[in-house]
Amino acid sequence: MSARKPIDLGLYLVVGPDVTRGRPVRDVVLAAVAGGATAVQLRQKEGRTRDFVNQARALLPELRARGVPLVVNDRVDVAMAVGADGVHVGQDDMQAADVRRLVGDTMIVGLSITTADEARLADPALVDYAGVGPIFATPSKSDAAPPMGLEGTREACRLLRVPAVAIGGIDAANAAEVIAAGVEGVSVISAICGADDPERAARELARVVRAARAVRA
Repeated sequence: MSARKPIDLGLYLVVGPDVTRGRPVRDVVLAAVAGGATAVQLRQKEGRTRDFVNQARALLPELRARGVPLVVNDRVDVAMAVGADGVHVGQDDMQAADVRRLVGDTMIVGLSITTADEARLADPALVDYAGVGPIFATPSKSDAAPPMGLEGTREACRLLRVPAVAIGGIDAANAAEVIAAGVEGVSVISAICGADDPERAARELARVVRAARAVRA
């Protein structure tokens, strides 16, 4: 039996020092959690590994005290060093089988899915959830795959054997239709990190997600 804790994908924040408009990552993260973010993925595309480790290590106890899991983007070594709740990898990163072999059976593993074929191949023995997208065009990731759209999202969800969270160009205005396509939640960057008031932005998104999930149920 798996020892991994379940992850609520409802409002999944992706955050790093490059997207917070110069504000401390901690401040944006805690504001988002106060507004209803249910999971936090910390990413750092550039800079020193030590800084990434220190940032993750500082956030981890604060998030655990609030019942919110911390997932590390890409860097399995950083996730293991700090004892994070999970790690999320893309199609060009370490293979899920190798990630699972390294982190064991207690850490959550997420995998990015950009096509129906990738969705079909995602192994629930290795992966706990899939990050599906980009759903719409997004300025937050310069090397993003082509947008899947809502129909592509529906197809991916039909093929997946693990829960899915959607990412890419999602905000309070379109989150409900994305949830209706079959995902468990939405993952956002700029909709919260780029907002003047991250807590208010998170609260509105969380409200939309809750309502959309209730309608689908």
